Amino acid sequence: MPTISVIIPAYNAEKTIVDTISSVQKQTFSDFELIVINDGSKDKTLKLLNEIQDSRLKVFSYKNAGLSVARNRGISHATGDFIAFLDADDLWTIDKLELQLEALQKSPEAGVAYSWSYFMDEKNEYCSTDKPILFQGNVFADLLKWNFIASGSNPLIRRQAIESVGEFETSLLRAEDWDYWLRLAAKWSFVVVPKPQVFYRQSSSSMSSQVELMEDCQFKVLERAFQNAPIELQELKQPSFAHVYRYSSKLCLTRIPGREGVNKASQKLRKAIQLNPKILLQIETQKLIIKLLFKKILTPNISEYLLQSISKIRATEVQKLNI
Repeated sequence: MPTISVIIPAYNAEKTIVDTISSVQKQTFSDFELIVINDGSKDKTLKLLNEIQDSRLKVFSYKNAGLSVARNRGISHATGDFIAFLDADDLWTIDKLELQLEALQKSPEAGVAYSWSYFMDEKNEYCSTDKPILFQGNVFADLLKWNFIASGSNPLIRRQAIESVGEFETSLLRAEDWDYWLRLAAKWSFVVVPKPQVFYRQSSSSMSSQVELMEDCQFKVLERAFQNAPIELQELKQPSFAHVYRYSSKLCLTRIPGREGVNKASQKLRKAIQLNPKILLQIETQKLIIKLLFKKILTPNISEYLLQSISKIRATEVQKLNI
């Protein structure tokens, strides 16, 4: 039986699925099974999967049912003592499984190991990282404030932990991973591998309705989490909701073109500040305000050129760090 089960839900993933699977095959820890749930793909995803020669690869095809159902189906096929999820357009560094497994083996009380993330666009460009995150042990309160795990491609999870919380919530069309991490954090300790090991691809093609959907689902996740949270954590509710509005503001600015995106981003950020004025002291808010000013004052072409130039400089600096 393999030590780790890697689960990849795939829907119309022909552009990225081969690279994603390759990043798993290159892992320094090789005792894994690779389960791909073909979620009703209509492109060449299944054809490409069938061309991969690897005895560890298992492909299961179903009618399209969405990400949460695909992950749950993957869990039902998994036989490993540890389970990792990987979205079909994300990548891992070669030591991701090895170091996360080592972290869990050193902390038998922990149910989840996570790492830091690189953020990239569809062209693998403008790669950047978040500030170092070092939350360990009981991280429930920290996860209530914001989803520092960042993506569904990040954690390695003990099978016992997954069995203790059940399946992903299929009624959520977005933020289902945050909901799952919160449920795990309510019962299990977390450990961190303090280095970037996940390449998280962020799409810039999402429309306004999807931004609103993401926000709505995040609020649903928080409402449910705070219903079960102890009384001493209830004071975090307004700051948590403010963070969601700030995240929505960032999405509006980056995914909705032109003046519409700027106006919606301003509205969302105003709501965040009204809920939690202290959010103005945070660097992320200050960066967002600067970007809004760029877009409001300068012409669209000039503001976009300057912001992309800054992103390229940041990406170069990250590469120089060799992390």
